Amino acid sequence: MPPTPKKESGPVILKRLDDVELEIHVQGITPIIPHKWSEKALKLMRDKQFGEQVRAKRTPKNPQEEADGATYWLESGEPGMPATAFKAASVEACRFFDGVSMVETRRMLFVVGEGPDQLVAIKGVRTLREDTPRNSGGTADLRYRYQYFPWSALLVVRFLPSQITPESVLALVDAGGRCGVGDWRPGSPKSNTGTYGTYRVVEGT
Repeated sequence: MPPTPKKESGPVILKRLDDVELEIHVQGITPIIPHKWSEKALKLMRDKQFGEQVRAKRTPKNPQEEADGATYWLESGEPGMPATAFKAASVEACRFFDGVSMVETRRMLFVVGEGPDQLVAIKGVRTLREDTPRNSGGTADLRYRYQYFPWSALLVVRFLPSQITPESVLALVDAGGRCGVGDWRPGSPKSNTGTYGTYRVVEGT
């Protein structure tokens, strides 16, 4: 019996993935505290990493200057938060649902940011706060940050409609608000009592 000839296979034909963008308005439920590494703190880390053992001079604190340095600023002068923070909250929200993979969600859902730091503008009332955390040696210190409340943000979420529906995206973003963004958020791995930076999707968004 002659051997069965191999079936010739044609080329693999793929189509480009079509993204869809959805504008989602979120409203803060609790105050948001942006916290960027200041240039002063980054310089100290660089000096240590590159072997420059220069002891930092202790200078009088300037609360507003410290808070300004710890804030993410858009080119427009508005305060912001990294778009990745909102994406991370939405991905973490997969834990609230059955049959939703965090790994897959990371790949099919993105929050669009502005500028080189990819920021989302935060609209809100700003106040200066003074906190007393403890440093690595256990000594209490004074830290100054801005907090915003009430606050809101417009998220532009890009996703694959072939993988997830717009309604499901809204559900994930809304649930992500329970995890929060910024300092002292409930979803922070270093805070068991965080309540800040939580939000909800505005109805009718």
